[in-house]
Amino acid sequence: MGFWLTLLVMVLVLAVIWRFLGSYMAEVYGGKVHWLAWLERPTYRLLAIDPAAEQSWKRYAMATIVFSAVAVLLVYAIQRLQGALPLNPQHLVGVSPWLALNTAVSFVTNTNWQNYVGESTMSYFTQMAALAVQQFVSAAVGVQIAIVLIRGFVRRESPTIGNFWVDLIRGVYYILLPISLVVTVIFVAQGAVQTLAGPARIHDVLNGVSQTIALGPVASMSVIKQLGTNGGGFFNANSAAPFENPTALINVLEIVLLLAIPLALTYTFGKMVGNIRQGLALLATMLILFGAILGVSMIAETGTNPALTAAGLSQQQQTGGNIQGKETRFGPAVSDLFVIASTETSTGSVDGSNDSYTAIGGAGLLAGMMMGEVSPGGDGSGLYTLLLFAIVAVFIGGLMVGRTPEYLGKKIQAREVKLASIGVLMMPITVLALTALAVAIPAGVSSVFNHGPHGFSEILYAFTSQANNNGSAFAGLDGNTTFYNLAGALAMLLGRFGIIIPVIAVAGSLAAKRYIPDTVGTMRSDKPIFVGLLLGTVVLVGGLTFLPAISLGPIAEGLLHHGVLFS
Repeated sequence: MGFWLTLLVMVLVLAVIWRFLGSYMAEVYGGKVHWLAWLERPTYRLLAIDPAAEQSWKRYAMATIVFSAVAVLLVYAIQRLQGALPLNPQHLVGVSPWLALNTAVSFVTNTNWQNYVGESTMSYFTQMAALAVQQFVSAAVGVQIAIVLIRGFVRRESPTIGNFWVDLIRGVYYILLPISLVVTVIFVAQGAVQTLAGPARIHDVLNGVSQTIALGPVASMSVIKQLGTNGGGFFNANSAAPFENPTALINVLEIVLLLAIPLALTYTFGKMVGNIRQGLALLATMLILFGAILGVSMIAETGTNPALTAAGLSQQQQTGGNIQGKETRFGPAVSDLFVIASTETSTGSVDGSNDSYTAIGGAGLLAGMMMGEVSPGGDGSGLYTLLLFAIVAVFIGGLMVGRTPEYLGKKIQAREVKLASIGVLMMPITVLALTALAVAIPAGVSSVFNHGPHGFSEILYAFTSQANNNGSAFAGLDGNTTFYNLAGALAMLLGRFGIIIPVIAVAGSLAAKRYIPDTVGTMRSDKPIFVGLLLGTVVLVGGLTFLPAISLGPIAEGLLHHGVLFS
């Protein structure tokens, strides 16, 4: 399927999803959907949850932390004990301690960074009971945190913002599970593998060669890895593996899945605040950023590769674009669309090799993450991060016109601005500090397989990906070391909870405020001027913060490929 046809199909399908899934999610979190009450109510009774009881922001935040901490311990324990657990036809041993910790944090934080080869490290039980379960619940947590922030704008003088456990159960039962079940059937029908029978073993009698082909519960994990913007696949090759991504149709469907919930949440936002145009303003911001980054990366990847040109390949020999590291089934353009969509959400799945991208193409992959992954970002995380930027933007706008900033009828005061600033700056501070540490100590540089600017880019990309809970990587870095397992776990925790906790606090602060009606001097947040202000805030924070690091990595590498020497 060609690029333009893929893009057309995507736009049409996502437009329908935006309208109807967005509306449906507003109904789910508003408590108006009950078609799974026969499953929902027994779950509340089993867990001793009162669905009518709501929580303050502090109790909601504590529930989030406790649930995540218990999940990390559970996933860690399953990995360590997998050798004694069922559904292990390959008889795989327990995962080493530091790798198990990194992986547990990775899946609980919705990052899905994988310092291991999935098909030869994790048993079927670990893949399903530990990793896939977290792909559901971590995505649900992200969505409900965005909903909590929306409630903060909607509610008036309220001491509560919802119930963590109710939001979690409804998100999994009414949104993620039904969609995953239906789409998994499509994946299997198209040829994705779904079995518990163990690997296939083939013996070639003529050549005297035996081969073991890894199989497993692939299709079900592939669907939630995309729908939940998780990204962690069953196979090391991820969506480049034909058993995981068998056809052009599935390739397009995977892109649609990872964009579906982040985009639809803008409609949910508009519906819940009572003004769809507010959601359209956020959607426009997301799409402008997405289109700009995709355009730059597309030009780089469909043109000639400077490294191959320097190696002696003519322009005529590169007419297909930078095919290095790309699946020939999809080609450079569609592969670039896939990976840009994956890095601009918090998915991180790939259908090619990110490390083989040109210097400018690789910078495109970094750009979406460095601007906070808001274009459109992950399930929930994209929306709540963009709303933090919106709070900063209206504060800047208020300074320019000399009046107290307001957003959606709520005064934005010092507390909200400080909390939003913490949330916005947590990621870049984490990335730059850990990157600086890695390039300064032997334990950091010893894992880099490439020297010079590209080696620096690999380290920068690793921490940018982990702090943004993305999970994609440049392949030339050995991440399975004590240093990178621990530093990566720290980056993922700070990138997740260093933003979620301020978001919940902002929600609680806003919910307690009274509503302020718009006046003639109120800056309209559903107009193009607000979109421009929001875009400027996102680009300036991301661009100015990371420009020096980008200059040392992809920009320097691009200049070297074009003959510019540094002395």
